[in-house]
Amino acid sequence: MSATIISCFFGRTLRNFYGMRGLNNYCLSCCVNTLLQTFSATWELTDLLDRWDAADVRTGKYNVPLQLKKVLAAMQKDLSQPAPHHDFLHCLDKNCIPLRTQHDADEVFLSILDLMQKQMDNKSLAIDIQNLYKISVETHVTCLECTSVQTRASYLLSLPLHIKEDQNSLEGCLTSFFEHQELSGIDCCFCAQCRNKTPSKQGVKLVSLPPILCVHLNQFRNFRGYTQKLDSRVTFPETFNISEILHEAFSADFAQNDCKYTLYAVVVHSGSAMFGHYTAYVRHRRNQRWFYADDSCVKQVSWEDVKTTFGGRSGRSAYMLMYRRGSNKEGQQPECSG
Repeated sequence: MSATIISCFFGRTLRNFYGMRGLNNYCLSCCVNTLLQTFSATWELTDLLDRWDAADVRTGKYNVPLQLKKVLAAMQKDLSQPAPHHDFLHCLDKNCIPLRTQHDADEVFLSILDLMQKQMDNKSLAIDIQNLYKISVETHVTCLECTSVQTRASYLLSLPLHIKEDQNSLEGCLTSFFEHQELSGIDCCFCAQCRNKTPSKQGVKLVSLPPILCVHLNQFRNFRGYTQKLDSRVTFPETFNISEILHEAFSADFAQNDCKYTLYAVVVHSGSAMFGHYTAYVRHRRNQRWFYADDSCVKQVSWEDVKTTFGGRSGRSAYMLMYRRGSNKEGQQPECSG
């Protein structure tokens, strides 16, 4: 019996005991399968969807939040078989996330969140779901000629970090994201005071941080009309305090005391930009152990296994990181080893 078969068999036993269920790869669904595993590990999201009474939803077959609610409920059941999710995949297909297509995980993640906002009839719960991931920011643009400042409030649902071609760390990428950038030439901004496009300095300040911090490690670059994958190494911690990394990145209105985050899910991309595969590492919501989900195969792993996704010429690297503010489990501070 091969090591893969033994691993998958053992994984099914663990699913039966711990409630972790895999998902069959159906029509190139590895990207959505991986995101479903991260959603399932986000107990705040599943709890909000459980509170939603969708009895009056019309055209439920094509309603993304309703189908997501159903598949996440199925994934919580302690059964050894993969969870049924074809209805959810066909629902996405009808909502412009087609089957038989390789997708970008961050784009699909944002599309699903957007569709939940549009299709939930309980707008209060829809806002609560958005607020789980909402990073409120202020963008400040300072004209270098008249020193006037323009400020614009906005928000992000995932934090897009630029990856360099050599060694990277999450802490360094976060610092770079919030550094001031000079805008000149074709990047000049219009200054209302000067009534002209002028050189300027742009900076981003944090107004508030969400319960779930989603980080997008963008390893892809457009080179002469082709998308290429960098395969750069990016290290990231199990826990970090963002206030200890970003000393100057907070707006005057920032009033949160708890800025400590703990990792609970990693979306992994393997292969090249054109021919890739997605898998996930997730912490179980009840026992806090790390599990690896590769479509229908689920197995228990360790933090040392998760660290193999730091990447660097292996073709296999972390693409999205999901951090939870405070404890990783209600009433319990997670262990951060093994």
